[in-house]
Amino acid sequence: MKRALHGLLVLVSVTLGLVAWVAWLNVRAELPVDEVMPPTASAQLVAQGAYLAKAGNCMACHTVQGGPPYAGGRGIETPFGVVYSSNLTPDEATGLGLWSPSHFWRAMHHGRSRDGRLLYPAFPYTEYTRVSRADSDALYAYLRSLPPVAQPNRAHDLGWPYRSQAALAVWRALYFKPLDWEAQPAQSAAWNRGAYLVQGLGHCAACHTPRDALGGLDAARPLQGQMLPVQRWYAPSLTDPAEAGVMGWSAEEAVRLLRTGVNQHAVVTGPMAEVVFRSTQHLSDQDLSAMVAYLQALPVQPAEPVAALPSVPVQIKRGAQLYGQHCAACHGEQGEGVPGAYPALAGNRAVTMGQPANLIRMVLQGGYAPATEGNARPHGMPPFRHQLADDEVAAVVSYLRSAWGHQAGPVSTLDLVRDRGAESR
Repeated sequence: MKRALHGLLVLVSVTLGLVAWVAWLNVRAELPVDEVMPPTASAQLVAQGAYLAKAGNCMACHTVQGGPPYAGGRGIETPFGVVYSSNLTPDEATGLGLWSPSHFWRAMHHGRSRDGRLLYPAFPYTEYTRVSRADSDALYAYLRSLPPVAQPNRAHDLGWPYRSQAALAVWRALYFKPLDWEAQPAQSAAWNRGAYLVQGLGHCAACHTPRDALGGLDAARPLQGQMLPVQRWYAPSLTDPAEAGVMGWSAEEAVRLLRTGVNQHAVVTGPMAEVVFRSTQHLSDQDLSAMVAYLQALPVQPAEPVAALPSVPVQIKRGAQLYGQHCAACHGEQGEGVPGAYPALAGNRAVTMGQPANLIRMVLQGGYAPATEGNARPHGMPPFRHQLADDEVAAVVSYLRSAWGHQAGPVSTLDLVRDRGAESR
């Protein structure tokens, strides 16, 4: 009896210790939050905040299609359920009207709402924690200048236990630590500015860094590529020149891609097209050049190879026939494309990278490059999901990955069946 009681006391002590540890990790470095409301912000501060909101692509998540800007309500699908974005307009009942600059800073830096609730990392405070207090205050000033919209926030649709604050506290204890941005004195001013934007407001890691089963970023593989689990697009590695690394490009070509969505090497499509459309095309040449300076200095790390079955001659022959029927008119008999209109497929790294998901998505869904000042009327590609069966899509994709000297692995019909199944869930 005494032994059982002793064991119970030890278990209770360990449990209480773990709870205290998790609680401490969730409040470390937090300072008291004041309720002081600022005077009317200057036009210069509001303009700075508007620019930073574009750098952070805030409107993309906080605006429902066709709805009032920044009024929230957009559903962000995750493997754990749907998280709905909040109302960032200055409405007192449903938005930021009663938030002080300190409340907003705490949300950005610590991931905690005005009422003290822990925020879900679909709001990427894991990256925004690097944003300076000055930039946070400028963002706050801009959001306070918007017309207030009375739009109540929607409750998140998350399964158990993910919807509980206790589970979120444990996740944060494992994966989140508030950080203060520190410039690296050994690096140039441009590199430091680029690192600040890429690691902070740009939150590039949110898509381009692999995550584990609990949704935590893999700190050992920063920016090395990730399959976006719900969208079924692959955010390619920024450290591999064979995927999305820009180490071998000129700085001018890399800046051009971020500003216009196209250059002689690539065309931006999929989720990244929205990033260029809503965010990077609006950034200054100086900031885009700084981001490129940082990205080009990343250490080269080849992406992990994707296992593939050997190609089947019959499938490749069928794919060549389908390419001639449906693709060659735009992309050319030899995959040469049409400059300024249709991208070349021969030598295109989006075709040859180890992960074929984006090529599959383009064949199934079609798509457009973003409309930008430098590419105002982009040519689009129609979807073929209703014209081609799964085995035909697999055949044409496999042909593209083997034609014109390409040596990428084929795609099987089973891959397409799995992809469509995931897409319908």
